Formats: sequence, structure tokens, C-alpha cells
Amino acid sequence: MKVLIINGPNLNLLGEREPEIYGSDTLEDLNQFIVSHKEAKGLDLHFYQSNHEGAIIDFLQGHRKSASGVVINPGGLTHYSIALRDAISGCQIPTVEVHISDVHAREDFRKVSVVTDVCIEQISGRGRQGYIDGINVLKRVISKS
Repeated sequence: MKVLIINGPNLNLLGEREPEIYGSDTLEDLNQFIVSHKEAKGLDLHFYQSNHEGAIIDFLQGHRKSASGVVINPGGLTHYSIALRDAISGCQIPTVEVHISDVHAREDFRKVSVVTDVCIEQISGRGRQGYIDGINVLKRVISKS
């Protein structure tokens, strides 16, 4: 099962940017945590991070025929990127939206996600564990299809 793990804008600064909100793990630490977790064993994981909306969309579309599922943390794109929303919808790959912090307990604008309605689930506020939870959601959904 090929799973895309996509991280959006500013997630390359994990470990440096607001560690009181996002923790001290770097993006590489996060990726290693995911790879080493028992839930990821046997999966073909493809990690991608970009600060550019179009690059994320190109990556997603480029894997649309080969990927079984997507775990995506869209970062700031969550709140306004209709283009990303349309790409998720158009690619028709089961997708789980993940946020490290609890977006529902933060600023009002962070409570709005334009991608949630085209994702099978949103996981928020569980730190790096949210990515593992997203993988588990994908495994359950894909095994039923």
C-alpha cells in the first residue's frame, strides 16, 4: 500500500517554529517517527514537503494513479486553498487531514478548513501521533474497499 505523507507550508521549520505549539521534533524527526512506528510497517511511504501550493498539487496529482491513500497536513493552505481542495477531490485518493496543534482551540481563522469536506477524516491536536492515527484510518478504509 503506497501512502503519501504530505506536509505543507512552514512545516519544514518544525522544531524551530513555535515549539510551544508544534513541539521540538524536526520534520526529519517526525518522518523517522512515522517510518519506525509499527503501524507503518509494510507500507510504501512517500514523504513530501513544500512551501508552494502548486508543488503540493503537482505531487498529489503525479501520484493519483499509484497511491492508495494520503495523510496531509496542509499547514496554512488549510484555511484558503480551494485549489488544494479541488486537487484532493479530483484525485479521488482517500485522504486524511492532520494538524499537529489543536486548530479548534486556536485563532478563529484556524478553525476553518476548506479541505475537510473532501477528506475522510480530520485529526487535530494529537501531535506526531496524529499522522499514525491518519495511517490507521487509511488502513481501515482501504481494507473495506
